[in-house]
Amino acid sequence: MAAPAHKPVTKRAVFYIPGYDPIHPRRYRELYRSESAAQAEISGYGISLSARQGGARYGWDVKGLINGAHVDASVDVLVWSDIVRDSMNTSVLATYAQLLQTAWVYIGTGALWRLMRLRKGPVIAALYPIGMLLLQLIFALVVGGLVSAAVSTWVLEPAMTAVLSLFSQNHVALAFMGALALTSVVAWGIFFLVAWRILHWFKSKDGKLFAYYLMHDYAYGAATRGANTPQLEARMAEFGAAIGEALASDVDEVLVVGHSSGAHLGVSVLADLIRQGHARQDGPALGFLSLGQVVPMVSFLPNAQRLRADLAYLSAQERLSWVDVTAPGDGCAFALCDPVSVSGVAPADKRWPLVFSAAFTQTLSPARWKKLRWRFFRLHFQYLCAFDRPRDYDYFRITAGALSLAERYADRPASKSRIEKPVNKFTSMTL
Repeated sequence: MAAPAHKPVTKRAVFYIPGYDPIHPRRYRELYRSESAAQAEISGYGISLSARQGGARYGWDVKGLINGAHVDASVDVLVWSDIVRDSMNTSVLATYAQLLQTAWVYIGTGALWRLMRLRKGPVIAALYPIGMLLLQLIFALVVGGLVSAAVSTWVLEPAMTAVLSLFSQNHVALAFMGALALTSVVAWGIFFLVAWRILHWFKSKDGKLFAYYLMHDYAYGAATRGANTPQLEARMAEFGAAIGEALASDVDEVLVVGHSSGAHLGVSVLADLIRQGHARQDGPALGFLSLGQVVPMVSFLPNAQRLRADLAYLSAQERLSWVDVTAPGDGCAFALCDPVSVSGVAPADKRWPLVFSAAFTQTLSPARWKKLRWRFFRLHFQYLCAFDRPRDYDYFRITAGALSLAERYADRPASKSRIEKPVNKFTSMTL
């Protein structure tokens, strides 16, 4: 499965495609800074990071001294966080409308049941925001009802009785009807106001609950039933142009890293580049590292013809080395699921990806694993972090070491427990 060998890497261009994340890309720089220092201390090599001055894209420069080899690497973050923020800029009511639409798409198309045949973890992660938002709604309605009932019993009804005592017997019936209507309007107003304020309070605390964040994430793909929006397609074309420039430069390797939702963006960007002839045989080595991928969440939807075509195309290319790393301990990823095969589009001449596990339970010490195992979102980023018992996966050796991705894993077998059975109902492909 190995791509053509290349000379040792002394200069590398790394392009990092984040997942569905509204945060400024400096987060990734600081994560790289702190975690690379920790890994270097554990593994006994040298690595340093410096901020980049100017440039069209946000990034940083890295110097590595690993196994006696000096490597210079530039890391560029291919930003789409502004698109993410725009998609998240919705009201409480709109988010609940997204909930209904997303549930309808995944359940109505049958995608949810097929995804459950792969891994339960990411499906549970997908159901979590639905369950949490419904619980918040129920809580808000119950509290709103209790407050409204209390106000009616202790304030509105006594007030209505006092007002009625002021009317003569001839007018009391008419006054009663008017007072009853008024108190009903006030009671319902209190009910909706309290419930609405509680729902907004929950939204303000979403930095800890992640219900709105995850709902927007899954709703983004479901809204188009798996197709890319024109805005995202335009941004992906910009990503391709940046990577294409690097492929025409004097670097020894161009490495594209796609994390989480960024993995399926990377698939399409690289497929376009190779179709357009940018990956020349006499050019730099081209590597694609997909980490914690959630490709089936999109590829299993009916309108994801573009993504499925790109998966099939990229999986057969000789000009690229594609390594897919996940871990069963990451409940947010489709661990050890070959994204091409399970999507039902594996061609007869399929070469990629090489699928293996980062094996968190083995590469993290028992104490470290105990600390992290229930921090699901933190574990989803572990691929970009230090391991205190590293094996053959080390993000910093990959990005700042002298071996290309193809050479590093040329003899690495795929995990025996990987899942390759095609279970996707929708397998149509278009360019």
